[in-house]
Amino acid sequence: MASFFEKLTGSHNDGTNKEVEEIKSRAVEKDFMDEVEEENEEGQLAIDVFQTATDIIIQAIAPGIKPEDLDVSLTHEMITIRGQRENKRRVDDENFFYREVYWGAFSRSLLLPQEVDPDGAEAEIKNGVLTIKLPKLDKERIQKLKVKS
Repeated sequence: MASFFEKLTGSHNDGTNKEVEEIKSRAVEKDFMDEVEEENEEGQLAIDVFQTATDIIIQAIAPGIKPEDLDVSLTHEMITIRGQRENKRRVDDENFFYREVYWGAFSRSLLLPQEVDPDGAEAEIKNGVLTIKLPKLDKERIQKLKVKS
C-alpha cells in the first residue's frame, strides 16, 4: 500500500491517481477562492472598549482617515463602524520589504456590554484617534410621571 506522500506526489501508482488529482484540484480551487476573497476583503478595525461610571468608550487608531470617510451606526445594544483608508501612493508588491498596514475598506461590529442611549452618543477623530462616547442607559433610574386631570 502506498503512503499518503507517495499518493500525493504520484511516485507510486496503485490506481489511486484519481485521489491525487482530486487533492490537487481542491488546492487549485482554494488558491482561486483565496484570491477572490482578497479582492473583496474588508479589514477589521482594532478597537479598545472600556467604561466610566456613566459611559462606554470605544477608541480606535485611525490615522489618515477623514471624518467623512467614516460611517458609524448605533442601536441600543450594537455599534458598527465602517470606513475606508486610502493609500495615495501605489507601490508594486516586489518593492515592499514589510507590509503590515491595512489599506482599503474596513469595518467592525460590536455587541455592546450594556444598553446605551444612541441619541446622546458622540464621536470625534483627533490626532488619528477615533473616540466614541456612548452614554449608558440607567435601568435603575426611576422616572416619576405627573398625572394630568
